[in-house]
Amino acid sequence: MIFFDEQRPSSSPFVELIWRSHSEDTHPFLSIAVNRIELVVSKLQGKTTLTVRGPETRATPVGDCPADGEWLGILLKPGVFLSHLPIRSLVDDSVDLEAASTKTFWLGGSTWQFPTYENADTFVDWLVHEGLLVRDPLIEAILQGRCNDLTPRSVQYRFLRSTGITQNAVRQIERARSATFLLQHGVSIADTIVQTGYYDQPHLTRSLRHFIGQTPAQLLHHSQPEQLSLLYKTIPFP
Repeated sequence: MIFFDEQRPSSSPFVELIWRSHSEDTHPFLSIAVNRIELVVSKLQGKTTLTVRGPETRATPVGDCPADGEWLGILLKPGVFLSHLPIRSLVDDSVDLEAASTKTFWLGGSTWQFPTYENADTFVDWLVHEGLLVRDPLIEAILQGRCNDLTPRSVQYRFLRSTGITQNAVRQIERARSATFLLQHGVSIADTIVQTGYYDQPHLTRSLRHFIGQTPAQLLHHSQPEQLSLLYKTIPFP
């Protein structure tokens, strides 16, 4: 089973959250939908790997998580991406960066040390400084309702270019994750529907089955054996 040991916000405008975890035994694992890119450092069987995980548009069972593993995650904000990786190719997929040694990996033609939980912010700052990590500030502005002077076609273009998925998909995933967080923390199905803006329970159920892989009742009562990937408190975009 994976234990999420710590998570913290970042001062960087490029980063949503930094987290770390470890596993102590094998256990069924369910990767849930996420609308942003994540950099994940994995330590398994003595090997360290940095994986760039793209947006996930649906829940995906991944079998049993491995035992005795360690992970560091840097969850990027919507509209943040690596300049040399086409984001459309990362949707529902991931890329392992080539290792240069046991402590370093290749990125942008140079070797980099694997980041740690403590220096993750500095690592991101250097990626930004070298132009390897870029941000489209209009994405967050659009999601917060602060940019109304773009045509629907322009909005669609910016979202596909900077996030790999549509604005509608970004909003639906965020709402499903918010509902899941509420249900797992004991909020009733009826109150969850009101707080997250679903029309009714069938609407909520369809959404959660697709994006989370479980029904509202299963999430509320923790009745399924699969462990979900990292879930943090969030609210639907306005």
